[in-house]
Amino acid sequence: MKDFVKMTLATIAGLFLFGFVAIFLMIAMVGAMASLGDTQPVMPREGVLQINMSTMMLSEQTQEADPFASLQGSEAITPVGIYSAIQAVNAAATDPAVKFIYMKPDGASGGIAQMEEFRDALRNFRNSGKAIVSYIENPSNASYYLASVSDKIYMTSYEGGMSMLSGLSSQMIFLKDILDRLGVNVQLIRHGKYKSAGEMYIRDSASPENMEQNREMIESVWDSWAKEIAESREISVDDLNAMLDNLELNFPSDFLEKGLVDELFTREELQQQLCDLYGSKRFEDIKAIQLPDYAKLKDVVNFKARNKVAVIYAEGNIVDGNAKQEVAGDRFAKIIADVRNDSTVKAVVLRVNSPGGSVLASEKIKAELDLIKQRGIPVIASYGDYAASGGYWISANCDKIYSNATTLTGSIGVFSMIPDISGTLKDKVHVNITPVNSNKHADMYNMMRPLDQAELDYMQASVENIYEKFTGLVADGRGMTVPAVDEIAQGRVWTGADALEIGLVDEIGTIEDAIIYAAFCINGVQSMNDVQIAAYPKPLSTIDMLLESFGGGESVFADTPFESVENAFKDWSASESGKVYARMPFEFSIR
Repeated sequence: MKDFVKMTLATIAGLFLFGFVAIFLMIAMVGAMASLGDTQPVMPREGVLQINMSTMMLSEQTQEADPFASLQGSEAITPVGIYSAIQAVNAAATDPAVKFIYMKPDGASGGIAQMEEFRDALRNFRNSGKAIVSYIENPSNASYYLASVSDKIYMTSYEGGMSMLSGLSSQMIFLKDILDRLGVNVQLIRHGKYKSAGEMYIRDSASPENMEQNREMIESVWDSWAKEIAESREISVDDLNAMLDNLELNFPSDFLEKGLVDELFTREELQQQLCDLYGSKRFEDIKAIQLPDYAKLKDVVNFKARNKVAVIYAEGNIVDGNAKQEVAGDRFAKIIADVRNDSTVKAVVLRVNSPGGSVLASEKIKAELDLIKQRGIPVIASYGDYAASGGYWISANCDKIYSNATTLTGSIGVFSMIPDISGTLKDKVHVNITPVNSNKHADMYNMMRPLDQAELDYMQASVENIYEKFTGLVADGRGMTVPAVDEIAQGRVWTGADALEIGLVDEIGTIEDAIIYAAFCINGVQSMNDVQIAAYPKPLSTIDMLLESFGGGESVFADTPFESVENAFKDWSASESGKVYARMPFEFSIR
């Protein structure tokens, strides 16, 4: 018996020791991996600012690169915050150490509005008198859009590259046929003929209104890009569209013949051209610094300034609770309350990059922003890729709204969705459900039967009430009448360029424009050196990302048409059937 007790105690002690060692090793590994990104870049005395879009991506806030990428043998993609990227390009324009920009735009990734804002900064750099040189091998819509701002565009002379410069396209997915086969009946309650969120579940094709708004959105975004490309290359928009419609851009020689690039180079010829521009005899003598590193060097907080501009990044779906990687109502309400209670904050920029979501969470966030305004602190909105539905709800009352021309905004409408899976259980799985209720409608949200007419009326009344609330707050915030708002609402999504014409936004401009405007709203501010820019919430650290990744997984629909559907409804839960949402029905990714 004594031996048994000894063995048991020894085993328990061994398990505790093993667990302690495992935890210690895990912490050490996480710490070591986190320290990989802590090295301070060094700026050469004189050099080239290199922008390689295959190793960086534009994001709302700067974050460390994926700590697992190097272990997996792939090159890490560094997310660079759009404001940091703009500030870095601005600094380079006046930095005598930067001779010119060399850009490799292939692989460009980021939101449509972020691309627009970054290109604006590059255009300003070029206007300063310094040159931008780009080299492309596999042109896409996004990569060529960025490259087109350059003084010179060089392209590989090698055959075998792939031209994906073909114009913009989106895909709408409709699931009614497969749901009918599975016996699932989705009951959609909504207000707004353009509010197409949930339409994919009740139709096998797009409604005329949904097709109309999608077509006009795509055309509006492309019109903005095409005009900028055509202007930079000194061609007409009609000629550019004809090249795409007639599939005239297949080989490098086609790009050269049509005037979309300036010269075709082999790798060696490109290196010689860069040497000539730099003033060196050998390519190896060219000193270069990557944009993420340069941005890190220039991203210095002015702690001496007494006045603070708080930039609150509302990025992601608007959800209830305290989620770290979404615009969670309770978490953001606390963040905004902390900003309001900071006596050094004299102006606020609300950067919205959200397709919307929970009405309750949107209300909580808006209420806290209104309290900031009541203190006499100006609140300025800046729109990223999306500021729609709930994203517009939280920002409609801001003192001024800046939007990019390609921002998707509006979507002033609400919906609720309750699936009925009784047919699936009875006819497909052969399972019968018998409810036991205390009251007549106790099981209306259980998804085990269709709603009756009284319940549908009840849900519709809730949707109508929230829609009236939505149009009312927009009318108050934008100085419009409720009927005028209703006319442009109905759930319709607008681009920023169109939203400017109908009064939903005040000015086409970047996050930098919004921050500068907010700074000069502060009494006594004479220059941007008089203010400190503070970002909220703080981006996830490398350790945070590592810990988050242990419990996460990649989308099973990545790089498929269903990825946009998954993104749009990933936060919808069957347990919340009957909840009313203010959200866009889709998300766009431009390549």
